Amino acid sequence: MKNIWTYPADVGYQGHEPLTGFTVETPDGTLGQVERQMNEPGRQHLIVDTSVWVFGKSLLVPAGIVRAIDTASRTVTVTHARDEIKAAPRFSFDSQTTEAAYLTEVDTYYAGLGQPAAL
Repeated sequence: MKNIWTYPADVGYQGHEPLTGFTVETPDGTLGQVERQMNEPGRQHLIVDTSVWVFGKSLLVPAGIVRAIDTASRTVTVTHARDEIKAAPRFSFDSQTTEAAYLTEVDTYYAGLGQPAAL
């Protein structure tokens, strides 16, 4: 699998424009809004507020599952379904998202999912 912690080259995102407030779309609906982002090389990810459909929960979305970024519509589109992202290792603001053990757990989870069937 590709590097889950780096935006795919075909997305064309260099990390210069903030994505905070962008809506995150999955193949099966809206996931939520970007609350925070990490652009450190090798650890790029988004923290998405899912209060739209999961009250009070935030999820970590690795940059590697981003399929497209539309700055005009302020939308980030990801490759995996909401339930797959929801089932990923639990994100908590109490723990640091840069902890190696947590990032390894997330990496292993998405590697186990493989590539989505169709986009």
